[in-house]
Amino acid sequence: MSEFEQCLDVLNELFRKDCLFSFATAKDNIPSVRVVDAYYDDDAFWIVTYAKTTKVIDIESNPHVALCHNFYSFKGKAWNVGHPLNDNNTAIREKLITVFQAWYFAHNNEADEDMCYVKFVPETGFFYRNGTGYKANFMKKEVETFPFESPIDLE
Repeated sequence: MSEFEQCLDVLNELFRKDCLFSFATAKDNIPSVRVVDAYYDDDAFWIVTYAKTTKVIDIESNPHVALCHNFYSFKGKAWNVGHPLNDNNTAIREKLITVFQAWYFAHNNEADEDMCYVKFVPETGFFYRNGTGYKANFMKKEVETFPFESPIDLE
């Protein structure tokens, strides 16, 4: 297994669950940050949201966004992939309902045509696990690894 494939395995270990992230967008060169639940699957982070939110409106004009949680950070592009009941969202919908089961239907109305999923594909990122830091360029499928311990206990 290559070092890049190992880094993808670490991403799955860390983020293939309900994770809280700060999600940064920008419109007209003005940044905006909010906390979102995100789930990592198939080389992308997924966010359940509403098409009329500021975050979705922002990514429609500027898809360059960032995700951050503690010392983990990712930059890339995001877009609205449409309503959960669209045919192209069938597989991810099943996963998101399971992962976000504690709140998915309590906070989302699939009868509302403006409910949507946002897909965020990281282009670069930094994360760490078990004393190893990973600085990844997902576009080039390259990763630099190095010893890394969190400077503060975040758990």
